[in-house]
Amino acid sequence: MLRLALFFLIVSIVAGLFGFGGISSAAAGMAKILFFIAVIICVVLFALVLIGVGAVSR
Repeated sequence: MLRLALFFLIVSIVAGLFGFGGISSAAAGMAKILFFIAVIICVVLFALVLIGVGAVSR
């Protein structure tokens, strides 16, 4: 997911350099959304690891 965010960020920068403002802002918005979704998933998974969900107990 972070790769997609990076891809849309690069698309946004390139589109901005060539003067395509609408495409640039749309790609930047997608990059921002994907980045925050990835951060939320990372935080949730980290919290699950801390509380021990999914841990194998012997």
